[in-house]
Amino acid sequence: MDGFKIVAEVPVRFSDTDALGHVNNANYLSFLESARIEYIKKVLGRVKTEDFGVIIARVEIDYKSPAFHYEVLRVGCRVEEIGGSSISMSYRVEEKATGRLVALAKSVMIAFDYALGRPARVDDEWRQKMEDFDGIA
Repeated sequence: MDGFKIVAEVPVRFSDTDALGHVNNANYLSFLESARIEYIKKVLGRVKTEDFGVIIARVEIDYKSPAFHYEVLRVGCRVEEIGGSSISMSYRVEEKATGRLVALAKSVMIAFDYALGRPARVDDEWRQKMEDFDGIA
């Protein structure tokens, strides 16, 4: 998966599918989350969710082909841009066995201070780690 250093493998469960037998659109949010959590663990060294300090502000998904039960999806994730409090990420979802493009997506995370209940600046250490990892200038 070119351009994506973080790739999570997500097996499609029967419960992810709808009456037509393909993955319901709402479940793609969980698939993206799997890759995003993997990114946060590997790049930022955060394991516990209470250590993340982010919330999701926006997600957009372009569906390219359906996914089905018993398939395994590969979800690539990378940071595209870092603002004052925002982190923009992009994703590529492929079917593992064939490489078939299933979806392309983008999300925006906001650094968040849960104690104060408001957005915060992206931590300088996080910023440096993401810039170094994904080659962001």
